[in-house]
Amino acid sequence: MAFKTPGQIIIAPATGSNTGNTSNTNTSGPTGPKPTFQPRPRPFPPRGDRNFNRDDKDDVRLNERIRVPNVRLIDENGAQVGIVPTQQALQMARERNLDLMEVAAGANPPVCKICDFGKFKYEKKKKEAQARKNQVVVKVKEVQLRPNTEEHDLAYKIKNSQEFLEEGDKVKFTVQFRGREIAHTEPGFKMCQHILEELKEIAIVELGPKLEGKKLMMIVGPNPQAKKKA
Repeated sequence: MAFKTPGQIIIAPATGSNTGNTSNTNTSGPTGPKPTFQPRPRPFPPRGDRNFNRDDKDDVRLNERIRVPNVRLIDENGAQVGIVPTQQALQMARERNLDLMEVAAGANPPVCKICDFGKFKYEKKKKEAQARKNQVVVKVKEVQLRPNTEEHDLAYKIKNSQEFLEEGDKVKFTVQFRGREIAHTEPGFKMCQHILEELKEIAIVELGPKLEGKKLMMIVGPNPQAKKKA
């Protein structure tokens, strides 16, 4: 029997044998039971078969990560052993309490070496640190000018530029024009020529005076011949 609510909505009782039983839910699809989830196969070897002692930052393969059947082996003294099965090379490294490291993956078969990988990493970092220490870093110092810069200020900035050049740095001179000053760039070019004349003994011109937009730029670098004379 149906009942009418004040909002004129008809409510009819449920029919069928499952009336009053809300615990039974139908999980079947339109054509049959709902399929169960099937995980995809893992694209890499099982966890126990991988070498997790390897640092992710290293770009070399070590020990069990070398999966080719044969390798061209070099022993810990640098002697050529020849082509041997990979398992035999691993066993030789274990007997010496060392590692088997791949040094040429593109060769056929790959070239591997028996070594102490920890010592190898230490010596590599030491060489890189020494190379960074010997690397000469050249900085570019910028000196900003105006076309109406007074002679006293200009002389002071030229003196600072000399110190930069003596320290091995480059110097970039920038003459900034404002408003209608861009219509008369001759004072800026004249100023650049004066600077070059003052620095000719210790500087070489890397970029001559060049107008870009409302800026006149010039770059000079230290003269290596001047260092030899000193």
